[in-house]
Amino acid sequence: MLIGAVVAAVAAVVGFGLWLGGWLNEHWGIYAVVPQVAFMLLAVWGLAGEQRRRWEERRARGVRMPLEKIDALHHREFEFAVRDLMRRDGLEAERVGGAHDDVCDVRGVDADGRIWAVQCKHKRDGWEGKAIGVDALQQLNGTAQPVHGARFAVLVTNGRFTLPALEWGETYGVHLIDRGRLELWAADGRPLWKALEGIKPARRLPGQRRQRRLGSTRAAAGVHALGRQGRPRAR
Repeated sequence: MLIGAVVAAVAAVVGFGLWLGGWLNEHWGIYAVVPQVAFMLLAVWGLAGEQRRRWEERRARGVRMPLEKIDALHHREFEFAVRDLMRRDGLEAERVGGAHDDVCDVRGVDADGRIWAVQCKHKRDGWEGKAIGVDALQQLNGTAQPVHGARFAVLVTNGRFTLPALEWGETYGVHLIDRGRLELWAADGRPLWKALEGIKPARRLPGQRRQRRLGSTRAAAGVHALGRQGRPRAR
């Protein structure tokens, strides 16, 4: 049976090769078309690569923030700084922090339409301040996708996280930027996805972004806010 199966497979391959050869002989014009198509594909690929290279050069010349400057910021200014860094990396980002921000200080949308919900925790004492624990990650994880429709939940601080928080974030997919990664992102100019590691950059460039924009997320947030205002207050 095995030998018969092998013989049948070989016969099928040979038969397909003979048929393909005959078809190409009857449609000899394809020999002129294939090189042109291949040349066009190579040209498009080369143009896309050149556009991405130029965009990356512009991005690399964008906002840079040393940690000393970040440490001196007010916590609201820190949220705006995170917004500016996200914009530098090609995201449409807005600060939404406030009393009813649903654990999202900055919301961004990249060129592929992926939503980023970012919670900011500024520490006056930087690395020496109190480490951020699991509870902050749980709060962000509880609203990032259900409320904000986020693909990525990110918690960024100029301080540090506890070991349980680091383990919890890795287990449940909450991305953490501590002081070390913040320096790579803000001061050294590394893009957000490289500072986080394990996240693929958007396939499209900012000028090629999908129709799903930040405005649609603002509208959704507005509907959610209206719904919240209509709820009775707890006593």
